[in-house]
Amino acid sequence: MSAANTMNPPVGERFPDSHSVSDSSDTSNEEGWEDVEPEEESQPVIGLFSDHEYPDARSMLKECKEKFNFDLLKIQKDLDLDFLDSIKLVNYVRTEVKNGNKTPDVSSKSKFEDDAYLKPVLEDDALLYSLDDLTEEQGEESTPSAQTNREVTELQEQLEQLQNQFSEYRIAVQKSMDDQLSKEDEKLAEATPKPSAHAIDRLQEADDGYFVSYAYNAIHESMLKDAVRTDSYRDFVYENKHVFKDKVVLDVGCGTGILSMFCAKAGAKKVIAVDNSNIIDRAKEIVHDNGLGDVITCIRGKIEEVTLPVEKVDIIISEWMGYGLLFEAMFDSVIYARDRYLVPGGLMAPSHATLRLAPFADPDFIASHISFWNNVYGFKMDSMLHKIYDEAVVRSNQPATVVGESQIFLTLPLHTITVEELSFLKEFQVTLDQDIDALDGWAIWFDIFFMPSRESILPENAIPSEMSKKGVVSFTTGPHGTETHWQQTILLIDHAKDNAKQGSQALKKGQVITGKVGYEKTEKGSRGVDISVQWESDAGEKGIQLWSLQ
Repeated sequence: MSAANTMNPPVGERFPDSHSVSDSSDTSNEEGWEDVEPEEESQPVIGLFSDHEYPDARSMLKECKEKFNFDLLKIQKDLDLDFLDSIKLVNYVRTEVKNGNKTPDVSSKSKFEDDAYLKPVLEDDALLYSLDDLTEEQGEESTPSAQTNREVTELQEQLEQLQNQFSEYRIAVQKSMDDQLSKEDEKLAEATPKPSAHAIDRLQEADDGYFVSYAYNAIHESMLKDAVRTDSYRDFVYENKHVFKDKVVLDVGCGTGILSMFCAKAGAKKVIAVDNSNIIDRAKEIVHDNGLGDVITCIRGKIEEVTLPVEKVDIIISEWMGYGLLFEAMFDSVIYARDRYLVPGGLMAPSHATLRLAPFADPDFIASHISFWNNVYGFKMDSMLHKIYDEAVVRSNQPATVVGESQIFLTLPLHTITVEELSFLKEFQVTLDQDIDALDGWAIWFDIFFMPSRESILPENAIPSEMSKKGVVSFTTGPHGTETHWQQTILLIDHAKDNAKQGSQALKKGQVITGKVGYEKTEKGSRGVDISVQWESDAGEKGIQLWSLQ
């Protein structure tokens, strides 16, 4: 991971969620809710089953009823849904549709009772703002006669109840945000200046803390001691000195400056090292101490904001990879640097990355990580299991825990890929290579390739060990290779959840599992990643689940 835009917060720590629904009767001065003040003119409503925009919620729901046989108001009435239930229903349907299921099961309130569905799927979802109006109109339609004083009173009471529910929803979301922020590392909190409450929003605070974390030695020591990582960059640069000779190189997220110094030693004419952490001060000293100050220029700041001393560069080198490859969102900055500064035909190092997924089974880990809480020195601690399946686990695994061949579900050609392509839903198919008592989860890792030319083509199912035999510098972060500080990302399946209806079951060697895996930023501007997997085996086991990598 690179020092410009990557960090390693504890698993489970989350950045604040900006998606929220504001109380239409109380939107005054509560911090964190200013940006959701109700507007005078109505907002378009996004369809539940399509990306089509409708002028209002009524027209959208009418088309849902006619085209998709989905009557939201009838479901509200039949299931006796209150306001929060209706919020969950909308977000549940949007989640299912987003994952490819256009016929979500709404036969019971239990299908969407999880509080996770309080979090809006769409930012500023106008349908959520309209739910109270729709409910009120439904009440009016059921009593078409002239309004009596009693009916007016009942409607006022209903409106007051809805407003109270709106406040409860807002408070619940706010509490969740506060709980997440309270988990920040105490040491990091002490090192970060406390901004005034009205000066910087919470997301900005998290971003600032992210860069502060890279001012400490420990994280750079961990990266430099990762021989797989550092040796690969060194080998590529030194084995291709003819590529770097007399070139202008940009190092995005330079950290201690190690990659910049490799390039300078390989004959680069000029190297520009950029980092937004205080580590840049150490990098300047290191560059000077090694007599490379006439070649390497160190600049403090975000690559999106600094002014470089050159118009264009010939090569961009960066170690931008995070857990699960895309955690920390540093690659967004590398893409910006590529589009802004790289000359036509210029080289990206590395040039390609691939993401792999494989079925995972490890009864010993499940026993130590999950079952452990059922009996701790004779005491039940089941409450510690709350949301334990919602978080991705970063750990190093034995090859035996991978119970089927891995499959590449995304290839990233660094010369052409866009930021938009980093949010995706891709199909996969894997075959078990052994009998297992249960499918415990999914293992995700990435492979990195350094092709010496922009025109070099990466084979469709590139394997680092095979590519290395052909002289291509590459490495894997998978369990079959030498351990790296990235380890693997494990997504544990919650077989007790309603979305895995059959529960855990034994599977046989040769059985095929198909499905889809998706990545999406936890929220706009966040460095976290939400990972979803939906799957089905030819033995009938199926499920769908969402994990957060924070």
